[in-house]
Amino acid sequence: MTLLGERSGRGQATPSVRGGLLIGLLRTARPKQWVKNVLVAAAPAAAGVLFTAHALTRLALVFVLFTACAAAVYLVNDARDAEADRAHPVKCRRPVAAGQVPVPVAYTTGITLGVLAPAAAALLCPPELAALLAGYLVMQLAYCVSLKHVLVVDLAVVTAGFVMRATAGGLALGIPLSRWFLITTGFGALFMVAAKRYSEAVQLAGNGGATRALLTEYTTGYLRFVWQLAAGVAVLGYCLWALEEGGVPHTSVLPWRQLSVVAFVLAVLRYAVFADRGTAGEPEDVVLGDRALALIGLVWAAMYALAVADW
Repeated sequence: MTLLGERSGRGQATPSVRGGLLIGLLRTARPKQWVKNVLVAAAPAAAGVLFTAHALTRLALVFVLFTACAAAVYLVNDARDAEADRAHPVKCRRPVAAGQVPVPVAYTTGITLGVLAPAAAALLCPPELAALLAGYLVMQLAYCVSLKHVLVVDLAVVTAGFVMRATAGGLALGIPLSRWFLITTGFGALFMVAAKRYSEAVQLAGNGGATRALLTEYTTGYLRFVWQLAAGVAVLGYCLWALEEGGVPHTSVLPWRQLSVVAFVLAVLRYAVFADRGTAGEPEDVVLGDRALALIGLVWAAMYALAVADW
């Protein structure tokens, strides 16, 4: 009789082992982080072409491809850092570090996803999107290997990942991207990334930077400066978009573009509350867990949609 978790006499993994492996691979792919890939809909939403059959189908595909690329990076990263993670009080519970997912399996699955995603994009989407996905993979793998240890560059790389997500939807549908869209997206992402680093630094003060070694090189004052600067530039970029009418008066019931500035600024200020407290270490928890921020976000989205529709 074989014990649970061992292989059968024929050398085949038992169903429970296979199930545990699949669950481990899924956990390593960080499903909680997939919400970031919703950014692929940002450019089509801004252009007012989101709710068409073609756009929704293409964006669903882009979402899946970006998720596969991100999963590939997480798998390779965890396989590479398995030994170091085992010595960490929290990361030791990651499936690869805990032995639920063997290191060779993590590498193989990650590399396979990393090859298939750009290849599928080359076949099913415009070539620019395939190039963007390939560039994203190269950049993120370089980050895992060395760039995450380089001051400022680590912030730039993580921010660029968000901008690439927002750009992907536009490339997939052939939508030109405005300078204000790129400025607001880029500095909005830098705001959240720097706030996350700041929160980690505050929570780990006096703890030797156990979670992220580079945090010992940053000062909390510097990180606070970065997220405050980024927030200011993001707000400025959004205001310039909202106030730029192009010489054509609005025909909607209310000037929704201009009014949406109020909701945008309130959202930034509300998120800054958590950044200032040092509790913005998990941006997805802040965005999805704070009711006030969620309500402000819904109001902003409604105003933005009305502005795009010119209602």
